[in-house]
Amino acid sequence: MRHSLPIAPQFYVTAPQPCPYLPDQSERKLFTALTGDRAKALNDTLSKQGFRRSQNVLYRPACSDCAACMSARIRVADFEPSRSQRRNQKRNAHLKREATSPWATDEQFALFRRYLDSRHADGGMADMDIFEFAAMIEETPVRSRVVEYTRHSEPHGKSKRSAGRDLEAVCLTDVLDDGLSLVYSFYEPNREKDGLGTYVILDHIELARQVGLPYVYLGYWVPGSAKMAYKARFSALEIYRDGVWQDLGDPHAHANALHPLAVRPITEQVAAISLPPLSDDPAL
Repeated sequence: MRHSLPIAPQFYVTAPQPCPYLPDQSERKLFTALTGDRAKALNDTLSKQGFRRSQNVLYRPACSDCAACMSARIRVADFEPSRSQRRNQKRNAHLKREATSPWATDEQFALFRRYLDSRHADGGMADMDIFEFAAMIEETPVRSRVVEYTRHSEPHGKSKRSAGRDLEAVCLTDVLDDGLSLVYSFYEPNREKDGLGTYVILDHIELARQVGLPYVYLGYWVPGSAKMAYKARFSALEIYRDGVWQDLGDPHAHANALHPLAVRPITEQVAAISLPPLSDDPAL
């Protein structure tokens, strides 16, 4: 009988590039391919260690000069919305949530372009075309959903032409064994005052609560980055730092993560990564 040996994932490091969050800093990423039958197990395991998914790649910041990018997640059972977040929920309660298979549409792409042009015109995704957008949505080797938030208007008057379905926000979401991971979200920029980005997170917390998942993963929180400051406004927020999940506490207490001495060598980082078991069957 011929046996095929399981192959452990290989990890690589990207070349330094300008940091999108902190001025005068460079970023590099530690990454591995997410393919094959064990993709889900690898995604579940490495997400618990600060990794994020982008299509068929798992990555984690591994910068040489700082360790500021820390994976963040919300403990669903302990989360209590603030007064402003409760107002946000009421303000957007008319939106309808629709979770579908990861399939890109022209309507999603049009909203995505409006969002980028308004908020991230100079970002790394600014030139993304519809084919690249489709790849971002559809190329997933794990259990993913596209969660759409729509506003439905009722027909009125004799013409009845005002009825319709307006797409207000979209979130590409991975379903992990211990939570929901918000891979990427975007929303109608003309309604920014309504806090649609915050509402998407609040609704995912409720969705995770309904299905009994303990965490909602938000991506990275970066001390000193105005772009990431909003994540610290959610209660029961944990960050992955020094190999463990811990309460965020005072956001200003993490300023030392910006120091070069906060960084462990790449070899130590890779050696400390826990991988999923090769088989759930101990007899194999």
